[in-house]
Amino acid sequence: VQLQASGGGLVQAGGSLRLSCAASAHTFTDYVMGWFRQAPGKEREFVSVISWSGNSTLYADSVKGRFTISRDNAENTVYLQMNNLKPEDTAVYYCAADIMYGNTLPHLYDYWGQGTLVTVSS
Repeated sequence: VQLQASGGGLVQAGGSLRLSCAASAHTFTDYVMGWFRQAPGKEREFVSVISWSGNSTLYADSVKGRFTISRDNAENTVYLQMNNLKPEDTAVYYCAADIMYGNTLPHLYDYWGQGTLVTVSS
C-alpha cells in the first residue's frame, strides 16, 4: 500500500486545514486508516483512526471536538478536517494504514505516507 498525504500548510491560530491521504491499495477497505503527527523534538503521536467502513472513529484527547476524520472508499482517500487549530498542533502529519482497528501506537501500523507539514502561527 502506498500512501500520499497532502494539504498541509501555514495557518493562523483558530484557522482550519483539511489533510488528504490517497492510497494506492486496490483493497482500500481492507485497511483501517490513521493519522499521526510528530512535532520537532517529540515522538510521533496518535491523532485519529477510522474503521474500514468509516462507521467508527477514535481521537486523541488533544484534538477531540476540533478534528474530524473521514474516508471516501470510492476514492481510496482518507481526510482529516482540522478546525480551531492551535500552535501546539504544529507538526508533520502522517497517514498510516493498518488491518486492525483501535491501534494507537505507531509501530503497530504497517504502511506510512511521507508526511505533510502543518504550521500554526500564534
